[in-house]
Amino acid sequence: MTRPLHLHPDRLFPADKLTRDIARRLYESVKDLPIISPHGHTDPAWFADNQPFGNPAQLLIKPDHYVFRMLYSQGIPLERLGIPSRDGTPVEDDPRAIWQLFADNYHLFRGTPSRIWLDSVFHDVFELDVALDSTTAGYYYEAIDSCLKKEEFLPRALFERFRIEVIATTESPLDDLRHHQKIKESGWSGRVITAFRPDPVLDPDYESFTDNLDRLAEITGEDTGNYTGYLAALRNRREFFKGMGATSTDHGHPTATTANLDRSEAEALFNRVRKGNASAEDAELFRGQMLTEMARMSLEDGLVMQIHPGSVRNHNPLIFERYGRDKGADIPSRTDYVHALRPLLEAVGNEPDLTVILFTLDETSYSRELAPLAGHYPALKLGPAWWFHDSPEGMRRFREQVTETAGFYNTVGFNDDTRAFLSIPARHDVARRMDCTWLAQLVAEHRLAEDEAFELAHDLSYALAKRAYKL
Repeated sequence: MTRPLHLHPDRLFPADKLTRDIARRLYESVKDLPIISPHGHTDPAWFADNQPFGNPAQLLIKPDHYVFRMLYSQGIPLERLGIPSRDGTPVEDDPRAIWQLFADNYHLFRGTPSRIWLDSVFHDVFELDVALDSTTAGYYYEAIDSCLKKEEFLPRALFERFRIEVIATTESPLDDLRHHQKIKESGWSGRVITAFRPDPVLDPDYESFTDNLDRLAEITGEDTGNYTGYLAALRNRREFFKGMGATSTDHGHPTATTANLDRSEAEALFNRVRKGNASAEDAELFRGQMLTEMARMSLEDGLVMQIHPGSVRNHNPLIFERYGRDKGADIPSRTDYVHALRPLLEAVGNEPDLTVILFTLDETSYSRELAPLAGHYPALKLGPAWWFHDSPEGMRRFREQVTETAGFYNTVGFNDDTRAFLSIPARHDVARRMDCTWLAQLVAEHRLAEDEAFELAHDLSYALAKRAYKL
């Protein structure tokens, strides 16, 4: 029997009436605020070319590793989902078959944030009123496919419909940013900016690292065969990205290790790394040294620095070899911040003009390490619950463990960090509901005045992200 698709207006709000009524009032004051999306992985070509999205499977399944990692965990090969292979493995090319397979297994997402986001997309964006399952898969496909052919579903139209004030994409320093240039020249009023992600030229374990340094030299005209020229090349690219609208950098290192070597030690380390025969210890030390160098450069050029550590990338070698990176096989690991960040903090942590935003996949560090660090060092701010913890429960745990030590104003609001463009409004709506729920609890317990809660709701939904990312 077909079930209706209904989004309850009180979803995620408290069960008790007093607190729920406060949460409702707070939410009403922020639910229609513009979206600040300061960090994510949407494709700038969507907004540059403004062409129709291909089909439902291409739009909603293939880019979303939250979706296909769950399906893979239940024994469904990625080739059946049409995920392109690097090794020539044949993959399913019929989008209807891919969509049917997804619908047949949609029950797997019960209780997950993906289910919340997807149901919101189906209900709010495509105005579907029946639940997705095996029997409604064809109806869904036809309805969504029909919508995608309409002008109001072009990327720029959706950007405006979603009330996005600004969105940041993430690019390699080797990217020529042609799509961002095209957006700037188009005359369109939508604000799409880039963020500088230098991992391909900072991480000796990154694929083709030495070739990437050669390419960096070609692009900048600097000699990346020596440490001085290498640093000059990085400054060159940071300046280029900043000129194209970037306000932030992003660093996805496996750990939070930092270092502050003297010049001769740093040069000797770079020489070992540059030759392509660095040890694992050399690679880790070099990444740590470069985080400190990037912080110094941020102090010079004003770019906000984001550090996203603690993911063991490409944990499944079979998936990496067959399909490449970012295919759902990244796994959180235990992360030290207190000792790992100390060299960087000794160098620049007391600088109030520097902003370093810390993220974690290790929730045990919230109250023990991250909140005390951000509650002391002027340069530090805490990013929101991230990736695996970008969920109602994860957001609640974050507020509960961080607020008592770091407060609200050493955090930076919400960012959606997604490739799934259509889920952005749903993700922000979940964050706003959960923050309003947390504030309502403080009001109900007489720990916060309601007028202060209204100010905080606005700041957490909009102002903090805008301010922290200099937007």
